[in-house]
Amino acid sequence: MSTDLSYSLSYQQGLAKFQSLQQRVFWQEKLSQLTGRKSELLNFEDIRSRLNLRAEHHKGIRDVPLANIIGSVGRHQDFTATFLPKSRTQGQRWSRIYALAHSQQGLPPVDLYQVGDVYFVRDGNHRVSVARQLGAATIEANVVDLPTTVPLRPGMTARDLEAAEAYVFFLDETGLERAVPKHEPIELTAPSRYHELMGHIFLHQRVLENLQGKPIPTEEATADWYHTLYHPAIKLIRKYDVLELVKKRKAPRTEADLFLWLMLNLLESRQQYGLDAPVKSFSVAIRAFLQDVQVKLPAALAQEQDEALLLSREQALRAASEKRQQEQDKADSLEVPTR
Repeated sequence: MSTDLSYSLSYQQGLAKFQSLQQRVFWQEKLSQLTGRKSELLNFEDIRSRLNLRAEHHKGIRDVPLANIIGSVGRHQDFTATFLPKSRTQGQRWSRIYALAHSQQGLPPVDLYQVGDVYFVRDGNHRVSVARQLGAATIEANVVDLPTTVPLRPGMTARDLEAAEAYVFFLDETGLERAVPKHEPIELTAPSRYHELMGHIFLHQRVLENLQGKPIPTEEATADWYHTLYHPAIKLIRKYDVLELVKKRKAPRTEADLFLWLMLNLLESRQQYGLDAPVKSFSVAIRAFLQDVQVKLPAALAQEQDEALLLSREQALRAASEKRQQEQDKADSLEVPTR
């Protein structure tokens, strides 16, 4: 009897709590309309499609930070981004879960998909919602991991997700994951710039083919580009803490942003050197960049000598266009005319 009474009291408390949450949902929805920002959870199926997620790995039961659960499978429209229940018809179910959370039995584990550092609810949206309202930091979950090298984190914006999708396309087109399995993630904040980065790889492929006098597979060229150009440049950026030096100024946000920013802004003009002229070592470009933003050069950087050469943005974009045209021509040649 006492157990039934305790459950009943907790259930009534849950109903009252649910009613108070509806006011918060109302104002969140109004704010969302005014700002144009979506207030609902991320759609797992959309993320799965955009990031081309296929493999699954069962990780078993573990405690998961509630703040890292950002989406749902099939129920993303039923809750706000902070897991507040949107519909008043959810009141009874939400209150039952609330009462269960206060019982000796407690909440059973939820089922989650993990993608990078974030999670999506397969089953247990109401349990996550109640746990958040009770102030819990973590929740027990049965986790299925969908491996990806694309960095996903809580608080990502629509633009961040577009960049993640563009990164997946970049990885697929260049074969970087296969060419350099242990490569460091390449994170660009502007989605369109992955196309530019592909152009630099395709240009590098063309240079290698000219040097060796034979066709070079894209993955082989990608690996060579990564090991001889990109990674040495990133090591220099880290060696002198370039992003830290310029963090209070308007400057690129990531190492890869800076890599492309330097190639865009610190190259000799096409009129002087021609479209195919490599220009400036990366250390020279970094020094010019720091001087341009009026940051004092580290003494050691002034003496740095490296052989990494930068190539112009025009060269890279032209190489990307030529690569696409070659692939289109190849596809057209394989088409069998119908009679």
